[in-house]
Amino acid sequence: MKTLVAVFVYNEGEKLTATLGRFPTERDYDVVVMDDGSTDGAGDVVKNFPFAYLRHEQNRGAGAAIRTVIEFANQNAYDILVLIAGNGKMNPSDIAPLVQPVRDGVCDLTQGSRYMPGGKSENLPLFRRIAIPLFTLIVRVIAGYKTSDVTCGFRALRLDIVRRPEVDLSQTWLDRYEMEYYIVYKAVKLGYRTMDVPVAMTYPPEKKNYSKIPAITGWWSMIRPWIYLSLGIRK
Repeated sequence: MKTLVAVFVYNEGEKLTATLGRFPTERDYDVVVMDDGSTDGAGDVVKNFPFAYLRHEQNRGAGAAIRTVIEFANQNAYDILVLIAGNGKMNPSDIAPLVQPVRDGVCDLTQGSRYMPGGKSENLPLFRRIAIPLFTLIVRVIAGYKTSDVTCGFRALRLDIVRRPEVDLSQTWLDRYEMEYYIVYKAVKLGYRTMDVPVAMTYPPEKKNYSKIPAITGWWSMIRPWIYLSLGIRK
């Protein structure tokens, strides 16, 4: 199955170089770097690697970046899409275990989990140590999504999921962090099979500047797709 790995970046500086440098030379998937309006010369970094490059001239949000990547994947007839952050917290070596169950027909969407046996989360800040399991529990209750780590953005999915007529990615309310949770919710409710796969997440040891997600508005952006969709407020 033709597989595309999308690396999402917005002003990650040296972290992007480190992330791209960890991709194996021999691989059975293609790589595209999605630059959501970086002003730190991300495009010049990508020129040093044999990867495709997509760019928004202005920062439009994580959801808008995912939408652009999916459009690119559809135009180029990819079957599987892998999402990975370019901030160095995720390791490209975990891509193969994420993709294989989808290729083998075992499931349709794999969710990276730092909490499964074999997974790990180094230097995880205290707030996230509390908030992630709580948010995951809420999602399990609301949507029946049986996962151990709903906030991990390291995922692989069959693109058939987002090609369903019931899935409308054009909605502007999905432009920020809502998009990836919208897709997961739709996959669950449309009966697609999901499974957790252990991955490693490494946070900076100083626990500063480890995320661009705002403390309040960012978490609301992640939570509201589950609420809106389960209550029928959005489609």
